[in-house]
Amino acid sequence: MDRCPVPEARNRLATFNDERSSIVDEVSSRIVNDHLRLAQDSPDESLEYVLNEVAFAEIQRLQKSSSKNDKKRLARWHDLAHRLGQMSEFDKRKELESIVRYHAQDIAGNFNPKVFRFTTDILPPALSFLLNPISGFGEGMQALGAMADQIRIEGPIDQIHRCCERGTLVVTPTHSSNLDSIVLGFALNRVGLPPVTYGAGKNLFSNAFMSYFMENLGAYRVDRRMRFGLYKEVLKEYSSVLLERGYHSLFFPGGTRSRSNKVENRLKLGLLGTTVSAMVNRAKQEGEGIPRIYVVPVTINYRLVLEAETLVEDYLEETGKSRYIIEDDEFSRIGRIVEFARKTIAHEGAAVVRFGAPLDTFGNAIDDDGESLDNRGHIVDPRGYLRDSAGEIRSDAQRDAVYTRILGRKLSAAFHRETVLMGTHIVAQACLEVAHKRTGIGDILRLMRLSESALALPVDDLSDAVGQLRDAILEQPEHGTLDATLRSMTPREIVDQTIHFMSTYHTKRVLYQSGAHIRVGSMKLLYYYRNRCAHVRFNLRSSQEAS
Repeated sequence: MDRCPVPEARNRLATFNDERSSIVDEVSSRIVNDHLRLAQDSPDESLEYVLNEVAFAEIQRLQKSSSKNDKKRLARWHDLAHRLGQMSEFDKRKELESIVRYHAQDIAGNFNPKVFRFTTDILPPALSFLLNPISGFGEGMQALGAMADQIRIEGPIDQIHRCCERGTLVVTPTHSSNLDSIVLGFALNRVGLPPVTYGAGKNLFSNAFMSYFMENLGAYRVDRRMRFGLYKEVLKEYSSVLLERGYHSLFFPGGTRSRSNKVENRLKLGLLGTTVSAMVNRAKQEGEGIPRIYVVPVTINYRLVLEAETLVEDYLEETGKSRYIIEDDEFSRIGRIVEFARKTIAHEGAAVVRFGAPLDTFGNAIDDDGESLDNRGHIVDPRGYLRDSAGEIRSDAQRDAVYTRILGRKLSAAFHRETVLMGTHIVAQACLEVAHKRTGIGDILRLMRLSESALALPVDDLSDAVGQLRDAILEQPEHGTLDATLRSMTPREIVDQTIHFMSTYHTKRVLYQSGAHIRVGSMKLLYYYRNRCAHVRFNLRSSQEAS
């Protein structure tokens, strides 16, 4: 798939800095006015109640910190909590405006066209040079521009282009690694789609190298330490205003990275719900012929995952509950990123970005012209979903939440359907199935407690299981698509290739061959990679049963 430069006219983010102040003003004004109206209608929604929740949440958070700056912030919130009962309504309003504007300013991103041109024109060939694990300079120069081989892109790109011409895109990918936004940004540019604005955890900005690009390429900050409702309101309103103004966006519906490596099933619908609110506001403002909003599911699939060792350790430690924000994983160490790039992404097809068919904001399919289709394939006007019984377009929180849940279910199904199952996933699953047959232990966590050296899997048995699992995947397209490179390979070739790839990056050997057997070097990593295809229905048969 040849790279197509993004036309300047389609790069909506190029004008973002000119609008940044007005976007912050609009977000702040909407939030404050909403709360003033609520305070008039209900005593339970008073400004004092809202401010008290903010102060209490921040006191709870900052009391756990020992930094001097946080101690100063803690004193500020203690002071507000003590003054609240004596403050006038005017002073409460000013305090609310100050807090809302502070967070809107902190969230709002930035876009530098010069940095964007650098990353699209210079960085890809430079990365190809970096990622190619060969020593000779002449050979290294041949690697320039080879990112197209290293990151494969699939899906209905022409249809997505037509949707982009007609409306605003909301790209919704799976989330396995902090490299996802970089890989997806490359994929969007390569197929000629415009750059998107996206939310990035504020902790990621601690990496000086990565934060430079995120701060200049439209990323907005999401501070997951903020637990009070007002912050979430500001974040959602910011997203809604961007969509209303036609800024193409990216949401990770899974929230954080999938620590288990399972395909996301339970999606977080907060930001996704802003697609409906943005449609309502657009329809109110523009009436007939409103620009559409299209939701594009995407799976980002890696043969190996940069942070796999840290993620699976965290997942298993307390079944994923130990840390919500991981600040010290492999992504925080630039040396590990370079090592990962040189040893894994440099191999052809090491990552596959697969776009799914676009949906409208209500979960309806889209035809080739960008029209919404109902379950019978008939064209429907999306504004009909936004009208009340009197035919007026209006917001309805309960109704809109139902639409968002429907959209979430459609995205979850698309994630499973569009996931590319690679050799590392299939061989890992096959290993655990063979181990189950040989030990009689059915519970995966009990199986993992066995001594790794005790597991010796016959190569022939493992190859047979890989062949059976590959057939099962081909028979169940709703559960994923087989990596195209595996279709013409024999099961034994898949096993050999996977063992080689699994030995190139991780600090522990995942699998290794010992005579006629395959031994397990890391049950945790084997479990992690197996989880990517754990949802595939598969019952291993003996070689006699299979024949």
